[in-house]
Amino acid sequence: MFSRRHLLKSGSLLPMALTGIGASAQSKPAKLTILSHRVHMSVISQGKSGDLTAEWSKKNGIAIEWVTLDTGPLHERMFREASLGSTSIDLAFIVNTRATPVVANLFEPLDSWMQSNPLEDPADLFPGLVNAMKFGGKQYAVPHRHATTGFHYNEAIFKERGVPIPKTFEDVIEAAKKLTFTRPDGSQVFGFLIEGDNYPNVIDMARAYDGDFITSDFKLGVNQPPMLRAVQTMRDFYAAGVIPRNWTAIKGEEVNTWMQSGRVAMTITSFGRTQFYNDKDKAKHPGDVKVMAIPASKELQGKYPESAPAKTEFWSMCMPKNAAHKVYAWSLIKELSSKENTIKAGLSGNGPVRSSSYADARYTSTLPYAAAEAATLKVARVPLPAFDNAAKAGDIFVEELQSAVLGRKPVQLAMQDAERRVKPLLP
Repeated sequence: MFSRRHLLKSGSLLPMALTGIGASAQSKPAKLTILSHRVHMSVISQGKSGDLTAEWSKKNGIAIEWVTLDTGPLHERMFREASLGSTSIDLAFIVNTRATPVVANLFEPLDSWMQSNPLEDPADLFPGLVNAMKFGGKQYAVPHRHATTGFHYNEAIFKERGVPIPKTFEDVIEAAKKLTFTRPDGSQVFGFLIEGDNYPNVIDMARAYDGDFITSDFKLGVNQPPMLRAVQTMRDFYAAGVIPRNWTAIKGEEVNTWMQSGRVAMTITSFGRTQFYNDKDKAKHPGDVKVMAIPASKELQGKYPESAPAKTEFWSMCMPKNAAHKVYAWSLIKELSSKENTIKAGLSGNGPVRSSSYADARYTSTLPYAAAEAATLKVARVPLPAFDNAAKAGDIFVEELQSAVLGRKPVQLAMQDAERRVKPLLP
């Protein structure tokens, strides 16, 4: 008798097994376990479009179990599980900054699966996202969600304080100061807020001046004028009370909650968050939080008239090489990456990874930010190129950034130290 491994290697079982029809070279599991960030579970199983796994689960008779963690712990768990002899994780989500050649060896190459049972219209997937998940000429993951940054502002607070909507990033800085105040009931409103324990949104601020932390060709921009201006702005905000005193401990979810509750006037985060900020049942000002492309510095308005080159990050679906139920995991990946489910996920706040989504009236007519997001995608770039020490480099930058913002070091000295410490880590 041929072993299951031999049959799968030869490809003789793939056409049958990948259709999700019954017969199984791998024993059919009672459930598939997905390791992800909570945002993926929210969009896929709890979004406006309903549970996108429900039809697949019913057809195959397999339940879905979600294991959700924050970005750092998620990847630590993923890499640990994928390094074992076997794992209970069937499908995992990986962010682009953690996808490196070394890490790719822990995951199943997808080329043979894609040939035997192709994704729907693979050419429709944004090629930059697809190609970024190729290592050594092999495909290791399928993009599912991009998070491209927009500029969110609470229009009600702007009107309350008589402040015009910013047109340049210099306007953003001035507005932040004017929108920091205490209401008669004693509640504090902060003019601007981004998370304090991570680096991507500070890179967004540097991008308003066309700057970078590390360029795509691994040149350091951390100690260059655009980044110095961004960090100095955060230092000035902290000194003036525009951002809270415990800023270094502020996480992304807290920023989202404060925006939703009307405690923050402006933030920089992914376009899709606007739906959360305007939740009619939870938001203090439902419908008043608007989003637009991040305005570039007045110096760059000619070069970037529609949007500063904000950051885009993306998540992809992959299978651990040691997973036990790859036939079914691939079938689910195919289901979730279909054109229809890409639209449905987009309607629930996912950044669509297919170009056709931006031509679909369901998406463009119901989401007021679709045009701004599309404009941003034309110039957006990832915050960091993928390399083996990217996470460590990011940690160093956050450490030096926090020192500068809190006034423990002069801004230029902190960024010089970041440059010195990160340089040996670059490939």
